[in-house]
Amino acid sequence: MQKQLSKILKPQTMAIIGASNRKGSVGNGVMKNMLNAGYHGIIYPVNIKEKAIQGVLAYSSISNIPAKIDMAVICTPAPTVPGIVEECGQAGVGGLVIISSGFAEAGEEGRALYDSILEKARQYKMRIIGPNCLGIINPRLGINASFAPKMALPGKLALISQSGALLSSILDWSVEQRVGFSHFVSLGSMMDVDFAALMDYFGTDAHTSCILIYMESMKNARRFMSAARSISRFKPVIVLKSGRSEAGSKATFSHTGTLAGNDAVFDAAFERSGIIRVDTVAQLFNMAQAVAMQPRPVGNRLAIVTNAGGPGVLATDYLIRHGGQIAELRAETLQKIGEKLAPSWSKSNPIDVLGDAGAEEYAHAINICAKAPEVDGILVILTPQSMTDPEGIAKAVVETAVNIRKPVLASWMGERDVNPGREVLEAGSVANYRYPESAVDVFLRMYRYTKDLELLYETPPATPEGFNPDKEAARTIFDKAYAENRHNLMESEAKALLHHYDIEVSRNKVCENPEAAVAFAEEIGYPVVLKIASSDISHKTDAGGVKLNIRTESELRNTYQQIIDNAKQYNPEAQIEGILVERMVKKGHELLIGAKKDPVFGPVVVFGRGGVAVELYKDTRMGLPPLNMALAARMVENTQIYQLLKGYRGMPGINLDELYYLLIKFAYLLIDFPEIEEFDINPFVVDEKGGIALDARVKLAPADTEKSAKLVISPYPKQWVKEVKLKKDQRATFRPVRPEDEPTMFRFLEEVSSESMYMRFFGFVPRFTHNLMTRFVNIDYDREMAIVAEVEEKGLKKIIGVVRIIEDAWRETAEYSILISDKWHGKGLGNSLTDYILEIARKREISKIVATVLASNKAMIHIFQRRGFEFERVDLESFEVELELNQ
Repeated sequence: MQKQLSKILKPQTMAIIGASNRKGSVGNGVMKNMLNAGYHGIIYPVNIKEKAIQGVLAYSSISNIPAKIDMAVICTPAPTVPGIVEECGQAGVGGLVIISSGFAEAGEEGRALYDSILEKARQYKMRIIGPNCLGIINPRLGINASFAPKMALPGKLALISQSGALLSSILDWSVEQRVGFSHFVSLGSMMDVDFAALMDYFGTDAHTSCILIYMESMKNARRFMSAARSISRFKPVIVLKSGRSEAGSKATFSHTGTLAGNDAVFDAAFERSGIIRVDTVAQLFNMAQAVAMQPRPVGNRLAIVTNAGGPGVLATDYLIRHGGQIAELRAETLQKIGEKLAPSWSKSNPIDVLGDAGAEEYAHAINICAKAPEVDGILVILTPQSMTDPEGIAKAVVETAVNIRKPVLASWMGERDVNPGREVLEAGSVANYRYPESAVDVFLRMYRYTKDLELLYETPPATPEGFNPDKEAARTIFDKAYAENRHNLMESEAKALLHHYDIEVSRNKVCENPEAAVAFAEEIGYPVVLKIASSDISHKTDAGGVKLNIRTESELRNTYQQIIDNAKQYNPEAQIEGILVERMVKKGHELLIGAKKDPVFGPVVVFGRGGVAVELYKDTRMGLPPLNMALAARMVENTQIYQLLKGYRGMPGINLDELYYLLIKFAYLLIDFPEIEEFDINPFVVDEKGGIALDARVKLAPADTEKSAKLVISPYPKQWVKEVKLKKDQRATFRPVRPEDEPTMFRFLEEVSSESMYMRFFGFVPRFTHNLMTRFVNIDYDREMAIVAEVEEKGLKKIIGVVRIIEDAWRETAEYSILISDKWHGKGLGNSLTDYILEIARKREISKIVATVLASNKAMIHIFQRRGFEFERVDLESFEVELELNQ
């Protein structure tokens, strides 16, 4: 599939179908743009009436063109497009850009055309960009296959947009601001090529350093998340997502023909995949400039160097208000800064070097801050004053920043007087902004990007060790509800569900009469809580169906009948099972632990401040299952109530690890039972002695819901764990690598000889640092598989070999590698691991396995020959080998 995308994005021959001489038409605009773009390939206009288009010989049909066409641009009316796609397929066209509109967004007739085009494209294995798109631009190759009014400047940014109109506006702005691009792609309705496909393509494109996306909706969330998690590790992906408001989200449908998901879930997904989210077009390019020019901060403590107090204060206010910290400079740091500044400097952060400060003073302050461990980033502010040299100070900042491993951002405030300085900063790779607040915003987003990248290396297990939920007992609860044609569980059932997943619930019982209620209250002890038990009444408080703090038998009897009467008045049709009785519990904090099934991302965990005012506080965070301790901790830490939970002003903190583990267990409940449409535990009350669920509500999906959770992030693939027998009755466990294997993997490498390392890495043996090893043991199981062989020696588990396949984004090809401990050579381990990874590759529907092998590696050559690999000599020292699978 990558080859087909190359046919579209780097075509050597191009047909413009619907090219026209009629001014104002799309076909005229596309043809004119291509002729003026400096394209070095060959353009073939197609028009059924004209003999020539804008001076170029035209053809009546693509089938009449005497050359093989890499890419065709279709600009004809919607009803003609299916036939044209058929002709393109028969002519062997590599890929299509369909600019025409009137498909999925145009009702049933348009949807039928849409489906027909997609069916034909798949039949002929053509990739499609569009329909209803602006087109594509590749400035480096002189391609402007669009009807945009301008040509983009060449550069390193790839921009992908669902909105053609916004793309035109950005293009116009970028030319004025001299922002360059490697590619401009308008996706339109995303019939075929989507964000994930283009992220994968641009991720391996040497001419692209950063990927920018304008997004309105998403179709294949799992592919998107997999691509983003892979690409964002080494190339920034910055997304401007529309539809934050409810009104904006609804408006999206009419434009793209697809529904937008809950925006808060997009936040959680972007955070989990290392994507930088921005809110405005200005922030989109501000961030692109910063991440391309500057290192990422490891913390959020900012030092501000300024020649004016006011801008420094404004920057500080913005920093604190948005979750950053003004660096608290140590006495030693302040002393060193003051050595070359005027005596009346501010002697604090912000560092006001005063209005008459020159290049030397600025450079000195920046240097000292760069060396200070309490500083994570530096913002340099300059305001034009009569004695100020904006250009000279900019040169000093650039020369100083070159040797600093912390981000240095600048704000040269003003226009004409400071423009020469801005040009110096930009040429010297110091990101600069007109307003200090913009620079602070970039600094904070860069820090969040650093934090989010850490989440990419968190791989939750299939099921946490020591956690053994009673899934069979839980299943009976769902079966009973569906058998009774109910889509809401009663509270007692919801709590039983939690109990089966080792989540603490209050002891409770549904009592069918006052006598049973009195007996149970005396058994558990007063005071008690009474609640209506009915699956038809979800919000019990609204129905007058909850009474707290019942202390006596007489009060209980009176209240029992009162609740029944309230419920019948609230909903006369409700089926009432009785009254649920439970012991009254009070604890310091009320939390919400909940779940919803998002139409885009599937099951989502919600955590935050609970109680009756949950909608008022709106202090919640979302996370995508599966979770582990680190991921659960990030959810909790990003809420405001976290400050209270960890202990505040003499108040004891709760056991946070227990809370994190609870969220993990809850997430696995959602995975195991995709029937759950919504789940609210509110409140879950907690203090330093523990927590307990006081109320729970569950809404079920229709009975025909698919019985497998569609997770957008793969959990640990437990299905690939197996026990194997090696030679001489030795046994080993083959299993996928885990993040926690890092220390064991280091010990494994100590038992690998330099000769074996030479065979594996072809002479270059990398220095295995923590950062490098992290890449080997923290993998995306959607795109890569590494199987380790593990044995037990003297009561300790050790790794003795590892085999790996790394797939391309389209699963056409996977690259194979293997490394075996020298002590285990000649015992059949290499053969067994190879056969197992090939079995996995076939089941993952990978088409081809490729590898490089040294000619001197006789053992490896023997393994390849026995399995039918084809050999091609690269040079005197090595072969390229490949094996076709699934034939």
